[in-house]
Amino acid sequence: MNNREPLFHMTKRNQISFAKICLIHMAALALALVVCAAVIVAVTQVNPFGVYGALYAGAVGNARRFWVTVRETVILLLIAVGLTPAFRMRFWNIGAEGQILMGGMLSAALMIYCGDRLPGFLLIAAMLVTSALAGMLWGLIPAYFKARYNTNETLFTLMLNYVAMQLVTFAICFWENPKGSNSVGTINQKSHAGWFPAIGGSGFAGGQYILSCLIVLLVTLLVFFYLRRSKQGFEISVVGSSQNTARYAGIDVPRVILRTMAISGAICGLAGAVIVGGSSHTLSTSTANGRGFTAIIVAWMANFNPLFMLLISGLLIFMQQGAVQIASQYKLNQNFSDIITGIILFFLIGCEFFIRYKIQFRKKEVQ
Repeated sequence: MNNREPLFHMTKRNQISFAKICLIHMAALALALVVCAAVIVAVTQVNPFGVYGALYAGAVGNARRFWVTVRETVILLLIAVGLTPAFRMRFWNIGAEGQILMGGMLSAALMIYCGDRLPGFLLIAAMLVTSALAGMLWGLIPAYFKARYNTNETLFTLMLNYVAMQLVTFAICFWENPKGSNSVGTINQKSHAGWFPAIGGSGFAGGQYILSCLIVLLVTLLVFFYLRRSKQGFEISVVGSSQNTARYAGIDVPRVILRTMAISGAICGLAGAVIVGGSSHTLSTSTANGRGFTAIIVAWMANFNPLFMLLISGLLIFMQQGAVQIASQYKLNQNFSDIITGIILFFLIGCEFFIRYKIQFRKKEVQ
């Protein structure tokens, strides 16, 4: 009977350096670009290097495109950071889309009803606070039922996304301008009330996005230190590891669940204000635009590290913006850009296996 060892076996890594994590991601990205090049050549019959030039041009080819990429990056980062406290607690908050919509709806309401009644800075502050409160409420609903009745938070938060969409649809029908257009349109287009102010002068292309960047970076740092340096952050980790252990240590698990989801929902709701006030200046059922689900990938790939999420968010948005340019420049439909993005995501998600596990090959037997 042959009892030879297998050619290789997998072992779970105890720890891995940040440099090695970056190296694995870079290798995955390189392989993804090679596969994308093969697909591009097969479909377009053009030089893949020219296509990669279009990828770069679409993302950062000029000042306007660069700042659009920055804007989309910080919005995605904010949502991923908002999901992080809940995910570290192993509370699978799939409801970021709904929390964003509720926050965006409250911001739009303030812009419509208080645009000519409040000073600009006070209106923006009210938008940020009320949007965070709306997202907090939308996050506390599933948290309460989880803490009290141990319901399935994944299904509950996902269901609330659709409830939020219907509420936004009702608001749009109520605020439609002009009547019968089924669209809110650009809110306060003439007065710009509630629009985030441009910083850096009229000649600065990214001035209108600076406030959004500052808000997101501040929240990212606060969440990082909250999770790593505070007692409440430690409690989140303990509850995430084992609720029974947390109870044995004297931690009030239901209270931690409610508090953590209040923070998670508030940050996602804040993203709604950043989108409506700092970017789109309107409200629709696609205000979240799938960012809540993409942010799940960002948070997971960054291993719930808020600072590392900045790199992952920037990479994904760079690829998405560039892929749209490729499809447009080579007269391909939007599905082709989605294919390119999907290939890249496949490799980046797949590389997580090599971050969490290492492969050891069988040693040669000595004769």
